Amino acid sequence: MFIYDSVKKTKLEFKSLIEGKVSLYVCGPTVYDDAHLGHAKSALVFDLLRRVLEADGYEVTYARNITDIDDKIINKALELGVTTNEIATVYTAAYHRDMNTIGIRPPTLEPKATESIDAMAEMIQKLLDKKHAYTISNGDIYFDTASDKNYLSLSNRQSNETISRVEKVSEKRSEADFALWKAVHDESVAFDSPFGRGRPGWHLECSAMIEQYVRQGEGQYAIDIHGGGADLLFPHHENEAAQTRCATNHELAAYWMHNGFVTIDGEKMSKSLGNSFFLKDALKVYDGEVLRFYLTSTHYRGDFNFNEEDLIASKKRLDRLYRLKKRLFGLDAPEIKTDFNAALLEVLNDDLNVSKAYALIDELISTANDALDTNPKDKGYRQSLLSSLSFIETVLGFGGQNPFEYFQFGLDEAVKIKINNLVTQRNIAKKEKDFATSDAIRDELTALGISIMDTPQGTFWESRD
Repeated sequence: MFIYDSVKKTKLEFKSLIEGKVSLYVCGPTVYDDAHLGHAKSALVFDLLRRVLEADGYEVTYARNITDIDDKIINKALELGVTTNEIATVYTAAYHRDMNTIGIRPPTLEPKATESIDAMAEMIQKLLDKKHAYTISNGDIYFDTASDKNYLSLSNRQSNETISRVEKVSEKRSEADFALWKAVHDESVAFDSPFGRGRPGWHLECSAMIEQYVRQGEGQYAIDIHGGGADLLFPHHENEAAQTRCATNHELAAYWMHNGFVTIDGEKMSKSLGNSFFLKDALKVYDGEVLRFYLTSTHYRGDFNFNEEDLIASKKRLDRLYRLKKRLFGLDAPEIKTDFNAALLEVLNDDLNVSKAYALIDELISTANDALDTNPKDKGYRQSLLSSLSFIETVLGFGGQNPFEYFQFGLDEAVKIKINNLVTQRNIAKKEKDFATSDAIRDELTALGISIMDTPQGTFWESRD
């Protein structure tokens, strides 16, 4: 596999620290609000990376943290008159629900900040002992960026670029220094530590969690791959790298990967979505797989301009895959190694080249439809197709639904119950050879915009809208 390293700014052949195993850590959400499209894009990128690595035969340990203590969470709790734990619990559950709906597999590990205070305190103490950190008069502890000769080597920035990004505190040795521990002297949310009551700095969280939960081996690097959105490269990942380097004498990650931003094109958003950036709102209108297919359709490093016009076009592209799957319905998918499977994995191993992957899928669908038109009873070919569709589902995460149920999305439960009752009544009429009633029910279903299909496995229906 080849991946683009954000730090070295070039594509590199991936070599794991331990043969056959990969450690992957991705910065997760701060749970004070619902997940937005940017969260979805990042989660999809690294879910895809994980799937490809596993298809390559690696055993992947995928860690994604939950930041469940933060000023934003505290402010939201104060605004609503509830505890920070209540806020974090509600939005963690919402995040999991939304990620599951777009096919994100749960991480191997999901450490929470509030459960990792001891690990953070341990790292702070190491930095204090090695003179890479200092305490100011109010009890706050800061990382001394000047003590790290390699500071800014990750983002390749100049020192004067950092000043405007970091809070101004008169006792700091440099404007670039960042908080490791924020002392708390009132009734605010705080944790006990050897340094007194307080809260950890955000940058510290991931460094400490990686050391505690994910570190792989005792070599030059803690983990294989660290990932996140492009906005995290500086200052978050820069500061993480500095903390880890100075506290442990090893680098944080062998490879760094960052996905691009998601923006909304307001001119091409319909009233059905408005200009909402929340994933939950898009999921009310579109199937989670449709959103996954669309958000994954462009290369992860590029910025993604979300608009409904392109989303609808993307859905039609996915519809073609499901219409092919309908033609194969009822057959079991054997595990057959096909040329398509090998070709798909090859292009994805080129820094997750989804454009070529989607082109291969389009070509497969067109070729398959032509072949099935010519020879619909070729069982060997049909099984080969099913194997390829199954591999698409495994590696790319879409195409796994019942093809008839896929086309039922958007109908509320009351309508589905009505349709299912009509289908049942029609089946009874057919069994009793009451063809007049059977035909009348079919006409009623047609008027409702429903197509039905009788198969050896039963009668299935779909919405034509």
